[in-house]
Amino acid sequence: MSNFRVSDRQTGFLLPPSVDEWLPENHLARFVVEVIEGLNLSALNNSYRGSGSASYPPRLMLGVLIYGYATGVFSSRKLERATYDSVAFRFIAANEHPDHDTIAAFRKRFFREIEALFVQVLTMAREMGVLKLGTVGLDGTKIHANASRHSALSYEHAGKIEEQLKLEVAELMAKAEAADKADVPDGLSIPEELARREERLKKLAEARAKIEARAKERYEREKAEYDEKQAKREAKQKATGKKPGGKGPQPPVEGPRPKDQINLTDEESRIMPVSGGGFDQCYNAQALVAEDSLLVVAADVVQAPVDKQQVEPMLDKIAALPEALGQVETLLGDNGFFSEANVNACVAAGVEPLLAMRRDSHHPSLDERFAKAPEAPENPTPLQAMAHRLKTPEGKKLYAKRKHTPEPVFGVIKSVLGFRQFLLRGLQNVTGEWSLVTLAWNIKRMFALKAA
Repeated sequence: MSNFRVSDRQTGFLLPPSVDEWLPENHLARFVVEVIEGLNLSALNNSYRGSGSASYPPRLMLGVLIYGYATGVFSSRKLERATYDSVAFRFIAANEHPDHDTIAAFRKRFFREIEALFVQVLTMAREMGVLKLGTVGLDGTKIHANASRHSALSYEHAGKIEEQLKLEVAELMAKAEAADKADVPDGLSIPEELARREERLKKLAEARAKIEARAKERYEREKAEYDEKQAKREAKQKATGKKPGGKGPQPPVEGPRPKDQINLTDEESRIMPVSGGGFDQCYNAQALVAEDSLLVVAADVVQAPVDKQQVEPMLDKIAALPEALGQVETLLGDNGFFSEANVNACVAAGVEPLLAMRRDSHHPSLDERFAKAPEAPENPTPLQAMAHRLKTPEGKKLYAKRKHTPEPVFGVIKSVLGFRQFLLRGLQNVTGEWSLVTLAWNIKRMFALKAA
């Protein structure tokens, strides 16, 4: 006779009388609550009027969001459902059940205040002894926007649609004038058709105007870069008396290009190349990661598909960190971040750069790997000094840490937690959401380091 456990779904029973008994002592949910209890949330608390119906405490709402992002639950509807289905969420929410509208509104309302908590959490990590600044790795990853690339409209195509709609409007106006003399087809409402086309023409005009404004900004930026390059060539020619070799810089062309695009769903997102080939509607999420702990020490989101312009903004974020967190000594970055201007900016900020100057092969020869380091140049420029260090055994060993510093963080966030697309739209909102993602990652990472 088989010996099975009795399965009885009819007998009533009670959960433990205290939510504190629902989880084991060493659980991430407990750690999230512990960290949030140690944060100064006065900016969030003071924003409530204190009148009307009672609100959920900011600590409770923040705990639900952070634990959700730390465990791969991002949707406000799924977070609401989890407060019923998950023991861990029930513990964090103190057996309360904020609805999805409340969760979504809290997230969107307090993004800036949540961003300000980022440094508080880093300070806490420093006090725990798990954060040590010194060597940091900088990298970027493309995160899909909450918009389809098929909603993008090019300047050229918008012009063609605009011409077509104007012809259709003229045709409808002609039908309206001849309505007394000719029968109008069944189901055709000329006023409705006119209103629909005029609304589309209005939106197309707005889209083209925004593309033109972007083109003007681009032209001014490219013109400044062109003038700077021309000035350098002229100065070199004047100093040497010889015409500089090579092809001179090409002056930028004013006005929008035919392929310039705007997305009608999220106009601040951009078409970007993605890993694996192809293009999609994305934002470029940046993260500066501490090499020894894999904690994110600074984060940002930009619209540029390339990383070269992101070094100086990240240096500004480093400079804004409290002195108590320590000093960043070395910045690691791949070839996408390299330029002489970025090298000089790092040195000026008191940070030693190690930025790859070219793409290296994945399988270098033994002679190349163990080649003797060249002698250090006398009175080197910052660029020459960095180039020499990259060829030394010590520099090679240090730069090799880059690939396992920011890249594992992106890998876990995107492939393990499943955060591959922003929920919100607009640069300001997605920047706040990326701060929430990296904040949740830091707390989860602190828990793992503490338990190790």
